[in-house]
Amino acid sequence: MDIRVEKATTLKPLPDPNTLVFGKSFTDHMFLMNYDAGQGWHDARIVPYGPIALEPCAMVFHYAQEVFEGLKAYRAPDGGVRLFRPTENARRFQSSCERLCIPTIPEEDFVAAVRAAVKADERWVPDQPGTSLYIRPFVIATDASLGVHASHSYIFSIICCPVGAYYKEGLNPVKIYVEDEDVRAVRGGTGFTKCGGNYAASIRAGERAEEKGFSQVLWLDGVERKYIEEVGAMNVLFKIDGKVVTPKLTGSILPGVTRRSCLDLLRDWGYVVEERLITAQELFDAAESGKLEEAWGSGTAAVISPIGTLAWGGKSVEINGGQIGPLSQKLYDTLTGIQWGTEPDPYGWSVEL
Repeated sequence: MDIRVEKATTLKPLPDPNTLVFGKSFTDHMFLMNYDAGQGWHDARIVPYGPIALEPCAMVFHYAQEVFEGLKAYRAPDGGVRLFRPTENARRFQSSCERLCIPTIPEEDFVAAVRAAVKADERWVPDQPGTSLYIRPFVIATDASLGVHASHSYIFSIICCPVGAYYKEGLNPVKIYVEDEDVRAVRGGTGFTKCGGNYAASIRAGERAEEKGFSQVLWLDGVERKYIEEVGAMNVLFKIDGKVVTPKLTGSILPGVTRRSCLDLLRDWGYVVEERLITAQELFDAAESGKLEEAWGSGTAAVISPIGTLAWGGKSVEINGGQIGPLSQKLYDTLTGIQWGTEPDPYGWSVEL
């Protein structure tokens, strides 16, 4: 893919790496590419970061035809920059596009665009411990007309922002509330995609949980309201009686890249891993019997988010004494070590820029 580069004439001052806030400071450039029916994807370019002009009737505003991805670039000890499993993000991006009736982008073009966007702003990749450059690829429908149908034109863009360490005060377990009123997604819907509507649907429950003193919600399935699905915007895993159990991908759960990496590591370490349906009742029964040893969320932002307390209705259970478990810690240390280049990468997950 040929990518035209238009460099910014004036570069922004880099933010203080010690005070980075997620999604607040954006780099000097962005990647753009257009799609038009009959022409396909065209005019790939790196341009100065700035507003995108759209008509008020652009279809993305009214019918939410859009998808996005999230991945990171890391500064290695030798000063080089690396990505973590970008092809997995490219594949998931294709899957999301197909579900939302958006023209797909070949995996190799997606990865090339990500590499070009990071390369253009390589100086923005911070080198402080725990910091990284967050990368947000997205596609939006741009047809200037109203009507519920697939758009005939789209913009694919990539923007980047440096982010600080997710855990400012250590890897502390969080309090989670089982949500039994709102649902995030249903089978046959868009739960397995990374589209904005899924996140909009989660906000109300998240606000309620926060008002009750909880960090996030544990989602149940949208039909029977009893099977565990995700925790907040992350996948969730449990260590029960020596085995690792995680909800299987039924079409309403996002197939996380970090989730897949965790499962690969766990199997290589000799753990029995079960991807299956698991009810909230089974989970609380395991907790009350002492068999629920650890619980954690997995995702790009936090990598591993240990769960210390689970609440459901009038019940509340503490997991591993409210402390992070040894397996959760090992997963976090191994994954972040591979990502930042401080640990061996026998899987070839890291891609040097």
